[in-house]
Amino acid sequence: MDTIASLFSFITTPVSWIIVQFHKLYGAIFGADSGWAWGLSIVSLVILIRICLIPLFVKQIKATRGMQALQPKMKVIQERYKNDKQRQSEEMMKLYKETGTNPLASCLPILAQSPFFFALYHVLASIANGKTIGVINESLLESARQAHIFGAPLAAKFTDSAEKVASLNASITDVRIVTAIMIVLMSLSQFYTQRQLMQKNVDLSVKTPFMQQQKMLMYIFPVIFAVMGINFPVGVLVYWLTTNLWTMGQQMYVINQNPTPGSKAQDQYLTRLLKSISSHGVVKGRSKKKIVADIVAKGPDRNDNERKFITALTKQGMAAQADGSVIKSSEATADSDAASGGVAKRQQPKRQSKSQRQSPTKPSPKK
Repeated sequence: MDTIASLFSFITTPVSWIIVQFHKLYGAIFGADSGWAWGLSIVSLVILIRICLIPLFVKQIKATRGMQALQPKMKVIQERYKNDKQRQSEEMMKLYKETGTNPLASCLPILAQSPFFFALYHVLASIANGKTIGVINESLLESARQAHIFGAPLAAKFTDSAEKVASLNASITDVRIVTAIMIVLMSLSQFYTQRQLMQKNVDLSVKTPFMQQQKMLMYIFPVIFAVMGINFPVGVLVYWLTTNLWTMGQQMYVINQNPTPGSKAQDQYLTRLLKSISSHGVVKGRSKKKIVADIVAKGPDRNDNERKFITALTKQGMAAQADGSVIKSSEATADSDAASGGVAKRQQPKRQSKSQRQSPTKPSPKK
């Protein structure tokens, strides 16, 4: 860990500085040596980092959806060039370039957050060992060592010995109960986040190995968190639990407001949108209009959820427009007539019966 910490030492000072600034704020409210002051400082650090990562999160969503959409084409390439790995790789790269998809973009938020995670770990490990670090001087170090959350010191770990915990003015029982609860919550939040993604926000019409991989990760990640968690200080567990809860809430918002096409979440979203249109007669909100406009633009390429939405609108006497608005079907017909320039249709001759066509025309009488 010392080697890893040295790699991220360039960010240790900024991280410690941010924590100290938040500690000044919360220390004035709860007391400088309070666990709440130091704990909330860590939570605030997470929120600040995650707010800064929102643009990367948006890119992650686009990249993930792009990869999901490419899965059928990727499978075709794999089958076609299964005996030529080099050609297969070249065709994959060509596909990524043509579609503007970057497979690594889905990992950007995790990679961007890693330096902060290791820097915070190093800061808390130094506090546990009684060493100053960054802008944390002797007085702040002593204050942090005295800070407890539900009886567990911020720098204590599940695997610490009773003697080490006692040096932090705490009992081994309190430390293990608090860390065990936090590890369980951390693992459950990770599992629920991944499960929510798999059950609601995956295109059910596409069955690919990508879905199986995601399903495996749903069970593997919580186990990894549980195993690693016993070696994390309480402060790091606070950090990781907070970021998991943020990710879960952020993902719930995205699933409800901008679901993946073809997913169960999209079906639920379009059902809610249909009810809103039925009640108000219009599409309210720029984002909702964009979704309707995208559905209209797809034409025959719409998925089952989108076709059901358009059909339901038609049954209610409404028609979706290219700009994302909806109008009554009668208005759509009138607009179509107006677009033709108001020219009256040529009257078709009256259709004659077979006997009328076969009978000779009588000459008109002479005057």
